Amino acid sequence: MITRERKVKGKTGPPPGRISSRDLRGNLRIAAAFIVLIVSGGVFGFMKIEGWGFLDSLYMTVLTLSTVGFREVYPLSPAGKIFAIFLIATGVGAVAFTVRTAGRVMLENRFSIVFRRRMVKTIGKLRGQYIICGFGRMGRVICQELNEKGYPFVVVDNAENSADELERLGYLFIRGDATVDEVLVDAGIEKAKGLVTVVTNDTENVFITLTARGLNPKLNIVSRAASDESVQKLIRAGANKVVTPYDLGGFRIAQAVLRPTVLDFLESIVDNKELGGLRLDEVHVPPGSRLDGIKVADAGLRKDLNLMVVAIKSGTGGMAFNPSSGTEIKAGDTLVLLGHGPDLERLESISQKAR
Repeated sequence: MITRERKVKGKTGPPPGRISSRDLRGNLRIAAAFIVLIVSGGVFGFMKIEGWGFLDSLYMTVLTLSTVGFREVYPLSPAGKIFAIFLIATGVGAVAFTVRTAGRVMLENRFSIVFRRRMVKTIGKLRGQYIICGFGRMGRVICQELNEKGYPFVVVDNAENSADELERLGYLFIRGDATVDEVLVDAGIEKAKGLVTVVTNDTENVFITLTARGLNPKLNIVSRAASDESVQKLIRAGANKVVTPYDLGGFRIAQAVLRPTVLDFLESIVDNKELGGLRLDEVHVPPGSRLDGIKVADAGLRKDLNLMVVAIKSGTGGMAFNPSSGTEIKAGDTLVLLGHGPDLERLESISQKAR
């Protein structure tokens, strides 16, 4: 799987000064609560000052706030007139703000529908993208890594605050429940290369894995598991790989204590840092490839491409480390190599060519 630097096409984020839909709805709720408070205060005030009944007081309050100009129910006393002036001063602005905010919320909802359609259309043009289900702490790190390496990806998350951040970052995303078929279809699961599910709930991860596997049987699925008990369930659900963050984190901390230099070396070649541009990567050998049936010594990996074969993973899952020059490369194998980016990309191009 060779990293090619390319820009991921997507939105560049919302225009400056645009209020998020969450903030708009929050403003609408505050304005509506303020209106209820003003109307209640108006009804209570007219009942107390003028001695009217509830219905007459409510009618007069609504009449005052709407400024439609009908005659009063009864002539107002001087105290009632002062109260009506105060009610107009405080209430009309609140009503206007509420109406304006409600209109913006309706426009925002309409914009969201149009935005989703455009997003789905953009996603539909992708091929070989990765789908990231869940935009929590782990999902953010995964997206950042994919974005920096230039891989296309689509985020699926149902949280409104996540949608606002994703839009700001310019990532392609679908807001919805990843356990629903239509949501994953909108994310382009039929043409996706892989799916990562890293929501915090293991039950949801199992359902997402089941749904994704049913929609794309060949998809490479990697799932997060919070507990060891969920690992086998996720594998049975269709996950190719299950990662338990605590186990992985604990293992890396242990290696940092026991083998710090080895860990630094591995992190450097995986992250493509230092080492003169060397990196560790993998190349898959498909059926009919020019590499199928050729021995390592005859493939020209060291001589022509200056690549070191670290390991060969067979199609059945077996791993051969430091294979000999007489090892035969077969279709379905995955070569783990150490070398420079351009050389690795040349080998992948050769591997994809038929005999």
